[in-house]
Amino acid sequence: MSKTLQYYNVLYVDDEIHNLNSFKACFRRDFKVFTATNVAEGLKILNEQEIHLIITDQRMPETTGIEFLESIIKDHPEPVRMLLTGYADIAAVIDAINKGQVFKYIQKPWQEDQLRQTILEGLELYTLNKTKKEIAEKLEENNRQMEFILRQSLLS
Repeated sequence: MSKTLQYYNVLYVDDEIHNLNSFKACFRRDFKVFTATNVAEGLKILNEQEIHLIITDQRMPETTGIEFLESIIKDHPEPVRMLLTGYADIAAVIDAINKGQVFKYIQKPWQEDQLRQTILEGLELYTLNKTKKEIAEKLEENNRQMEFILRQSLLS
């Protein structure tokens, strides 16, 4: 990744405040960390900040992490999504991949080094996707310009 890690904004949504505090303590020097104790707070942050990677707990009081991730796809398609849970549930894993477009499924309790590596992989994916999108947009613009030039040539 060409940009410094501090450029990247990571949002972690979890109803357990001690998990949020631990995450922030571990990663605040690596990335700009945003935390939310519920989906409404998480959505507010998503609407106010450019978030590059989202980590959410699966089991929260008002909704599941999968439901949250699925609900934001339309308005926030760019961030890479990760699901963090203490429960091994194959149905949740399948739903996470199929509905929430989840990049990685992480078991609690997380190991700091493993989670850091997974986040780095997610941010690399974000960067690659963004670069791919920019290239596609440039190609589309070039195609429009080329079409215009060809039409002008044919008309003259």
